[in-house]
Formats: sequence, C-alpha cells, structure tokens
Amino acid sequence: MRKSFLMLAACAALTASTFAQDTPKPKPEDTEVWTPVPAIVTPGATDSAPPSDAIILFDGKNEDEWVSAQDHTPAKWIVGDSVLLVAKGTGNIETKRSFKNYQLHVEWKIPTNITGSGQARGNSGVFLASLGPGDAGYELQVLDSYNNTTYVNGQAASIYKQNPPLVNANRKPGEWQTYDVVWTAPTFNADGSLKTPAYVTAFFNGVLVQDHFQLKGQTLYIGQPFYKAYDRAPIKLQAHGDKSEPISFRNIWVRELN
Repeated sequence: MRKSFLMLAACAALTASTFAQDTPKPKPEDTEVWTPVPAIVTPGATDSAPPSDAIILFDGKNEDEWVSAQDHTPAKWIVGDSVLLVAKGTGNIETKRSFKNYQLHVEWKIPTNITGSGQARGNSGVFLASLGPGDAGYELQVLDSYNNTTYVNGQAASIYKQNPPLVNANRKPGEWQTYDVVWTAPTFNADGSLKTPAYVTAFFNGVLVQDHFQLKGQTLYIGQPFYKAYDRAPIKLQAHGDKSEPISFRNIWVRELN
C-alpha cells in the first residue's frame, strides 16, 4: 500500500514538473493593449473651461442653443454681462439638441438679495433629460441651501425627491456654484420596458455629492418615480414659480459619451 502511494506521489510530481516546463512564462506584453488608440482631447485652460470636444451650450453671448420647452420658440430668458438670467413667467428652456450619455458642466448663482425660505428660495433645476415642457424628466435640484432648511431630498444637488446629496457643499448667495455631472441615460427594450436604469455621478463645487446613483425613474413632485421609454432628450433649465429673485447661469457645456 505504501509502495503504491509513493508511486502515485512520484507520478504527480513528474506531471507537475512537466506542466511547469510546458507552460510559457508570463511576459509584460501579455497584458498590454495597444489599440484602439484613445482620441486626443485638448483640455481647457482651467478645469471649468470647455475641452476641445465640448459642445458649448452657453458662452455668455446668446441663447442660440436654447428654445422654450413649452413650444420650441426662441428662448426668452435674459442675456447680459455674460450670464443667462432666468426670466420668470416665460417658462423653462431646453437645448435644441438632444443627448444620451454625457458629461455636463454648468455654473449657477443665487443672488445676494435672495428672499424666501425652504423651496421658495432660489429654486430652479437642471433636468438631465427633459421629457416634456413642464417638470417631466430627471432633475438635479438647484436651490439656495446655504443656511436654508428644507427636505433633504429637495436641497441643492439632490436628485429631486429621490436622493439627497452626500454632503452640503453650497457656497453663500452671491458666489458662483458649479455642477459637474456624468449622466448615463436609461435604456429600454423594444416593448418599452426598462432594460437598464439611469445613473448619475455629480460633483458640486468640486465635491462628490452623487456617487453613481441609480435613479428609480423620473423625478416627481408628487407620487412615485416611474420610467418612460425614450432614446435621446434635451437638457432643460427650470424657471420655477417661487417668488424669490431669479438666479443666473453661465459657462454651460457638454461632452457626448458613448
């Protein structure tokens, strides 16, 4: 019995030795990928400046990239001093172009003389996909949340009524705020059912506030979120009906992603 065991052990050792000799030694080249070569993109002079492959949505000069979300007539907000000022009563505006997955940069400012409280203080929104003229779509909330109490899934940088920001990174009124967003659009099956959900990653003034958050559907003021099939959609800015002083936007650009 012992002799058989020794013979088996010897055979196993011989097999292992032969296998080791036949297996080629790993080389650095085994894990090197050379193609396809990434496209060259020239970054902006600063992190907030648009890179060479960006689509400029607002550069301080005009509203040529925007239309009324209600009827697609020319946008009626106010352009002056290189900023885009919300014209309350004229309705939301949205981009002429439609997008799927993208990187978005947008800067906004609460006026120093802001009044009101809660949701009635500098309220607006960046709709990452506009699915209608009103508030249909997916909203990243804009609000004065500097010493202003409201429900946390409605404060600035929240995915409205779905997910609060990880932290409150607001600057005080009168100072420019920055959103940098990566939007992954939902996809749908041929019958309109959801295939993959939407995701959003967002930085607020350079601070991570939404970490690849999976949306439950459209962001609704009342009711539960739901998905509605679409392919590409505009980006929308909200003219909220609160009575506080209107906010400003500037330096808006987008990079389409695969």
